[in-house]
Amino acid sequence: MEAMRTDYHVHTERGPYTVEWLENFIRVAAANGVGELGISEHGYRFAQTRPLFANAWTDERRTEDMDEYMQMFKDAKKAGHNVKFGLELDYIPGRDSDLREFIKSYPFDYVIGSIHWLGDFGFDLAVNLSEWDKREVKDVYQEYFEIMMQLSDSRMFDFVGHPDVIKVFGHEPEDAVFLQGWYERLAKSFAVNQQVIEVSTAGWRKPVNKVYPAPDFLQACYAQHVPIVLNSDAHRPEDVGADYDRAVEYIRSVGYTHIVTFDQHKRTSVPLT
Repeated sequence: MEAMRTDYHVHTERGPYTVEWLENFIRVAAANGVGELGISEHGYRFAQTRPLFANAWTDERRTEDMDEYMQMFKDAKKAGHNVKFGLELDYIPGRDSDLREFIKSYPFDYVIGSIHWLGDFGFDLAVNLSEWDKREVKDVYQEYFEIMMQLSDSRMFDFVGHPDVIKVFGHEPEDAVFLQGWYERLAKSFAVNQQVIEVSTAGWRKPVNKVYPAPDFLQACYAQHVPIVLNSDAHRPEDVGADYDRAVEYIRSVGYTHIVTFDQHKRTSVPLT
């Protein structure tokens, strides 16, 4: 397949699920050379996912309907737009069976597996910043990486979203040996479980101002031949394809020459532009 630019991690949640709103993202994607666009709304926004995971924060935002979301893709196809149908789901330990059944119940092109919660601690929420001060950073990372291992072992997702998003606010352990050990252990797990991981430019737009995953983490994955997908995690039209050239330079510096595309959960390796 010829080289292309892709962006599978895009959220349209700030507007209605209509083709008219979606076209704002499509136009920016075209302007930035993104040839294959995928929308992957956060699962917690939908009434149908409440049995999978719920707390007070998610319930305040669980105001949407999966069928209306899916209809947007059908309408887009009728309008001549080929936009991939995706979803970003929070991986919650112990809910594997329910998550699998839910994923099977819709004709997704791909589903992202991400971690945003450690129990009731939403570590990437600004409202919870003070909670970080109550915890040992290394302990938080330990818990996060242990859950990431379970996510990998589940093999239920098409790719792993922003693998070290835990650093979003700049909290990072000073123990480099601890981090490197986990990077290598996770990379081996991704390889054994045939996982794809996401390189996300969103970190450059967050307080940490660093790409996901960290260079040493991505290098460990490259050494284990773990394939990658490149995304922006855009929540606004103007962020679709953001920092793509910078990200390609980063990926190539590690050694990667290909990224992965998806269609009905089938992955295809394509050369980087």
